[in-house]
Amino acid sequence: MERIPVTHAGSLIRPKELLSFLSAKDYGQPYDEAAYEAELSEAVSDIVRKQVETGVDIVDDGEMGKSNWITYLYERTSGLESRPMEQGLSSILPASRDRQAFPGAYAALDSLDEAATRSSTGASAEEEQLRAGGWSAWFCTGPLGYDRAAIDRDLGNLKAALAAAGHDLSQAFLPVVAPASAYWLTNEYYATDEEFVYALAEVLHEEYKAIVEAGLLLQVDDAVLMHEADTMLSRGQSWEDYRKWAQLRVEGLNHALRGLPQDRVRYHVCFGSWHGPHAFDPPLRDSIDLVLQVNAGAYAIEQANPRHEHEWRIWEDVTLPEGKQLIPGVVTHHTNVVEHPELVAQRLVRLANLVGRDRVQAGTDCGFAQGAFVRRVHEEIQWAKLASLAEGARIASRELWGEKADA
Repeated sequence: MERIPVTHAGSLIRPKELLSFLSAKDYGQPYDEAAYEAELSEAVSDIVRKQVETGVDIVDDGEMGKSNWITYLYERTSGLESRPMEQGLSSILPASRDRQAFPGAYAALDSLDEAATRSSTGASAEEEQLRAGGWSAWFCTGPLGYDRAAIDRDLGNLKAALAAAGHDLSQAFLPVVAPASAYWLTNEYYATDEEFVYALAEVLHEEYKAIVEAGLLLQVDDAVLMHEADTMLSRGQSWEDYRKWAQLRVEGLNHALRGLPQDRVRYHVCFGSWHGPHAFDPPLRDSIDLVLQVNAGAYAIEQANPRHEHEWRIWEDVTLPEGKQLIPGVVTHHTNVVEHPELVAQRLVRLANLVGRDRVQAGTDCGFAQGAFVRRVHEEIQWAKLASLAEGARIASRELWGEKADA
């Protein structure tokens, strides 16, 4: 391929018809299971078709079958128990120096998120208050096991959608969570943290293997690996404490990836998808060695938002391992402004000139929806950003390959 391929970070905004079923499930209300499965299949087919029409080369299912990019795993895993939390919505969000430094700003941002959630679900303020007050904390209370039913359903829906769109199965991916990002999960069963992490890796290995064996690309999502540094430092722990915590989870991830071909694995890291100052995000340079330890063929890294765009320059002296690729975020979920295609092209070209034009793909910082009920931009803006991404990649390809660039 003599051009820059176009992809994205995975999570896309769910249609209202699907949200009505997911909302019923969340509130414990009755719903028609057969109608839900039919709506889910249609949503996946529609989202794949739209990606292809927009110019995305490496597509996914938009995570239509998941209510949340983290907690979906708990619904597929035995040995876990959920318990209600009474403190309210903000209690499940990670503690951080960012929240401590900007308490008023975060209070306003949290209220905006809650209002947007009510709008997407159609719930009343009173119902949404029940949802906020009813968040669950999850606990490991027994040996972890994995149920394949949901991943088999997701694989079937995506394969059918790809066939309908006439899209190559090998150029599609499914996003899954990383051991470090199994957040809001407290170990009460395993004797040590290491034993717990490796037990979780065994569960994830089953999901990872199922995706690769189905012929799809596997994308491992790991937002928590980066922002946990801020969380731990806010509690008075040291940078060394963080590095020890992160190293164990990188090793656990490689255990979960064992036996899988690296060229079928993408590793996505960001600094948390929430809108906020992000003033205390750790520098990418201080953690890039952890990222590059992961046995993946491509690294998708947040680099388009104003807090991290400057970090493209680390590749001037950090060597991208032989045979690996970069998927930099060149459009971001952090703003409603639609990036100009020329800016997208500039971001791609400057990286291609550092690591090689054949080693860069065009990506997004993170998903446009953190979960089914948490979207980061309006759906119209989501598609405009993806269209700009595709056009920017075409411009960059013409600059890098000239007339030889693929149409």
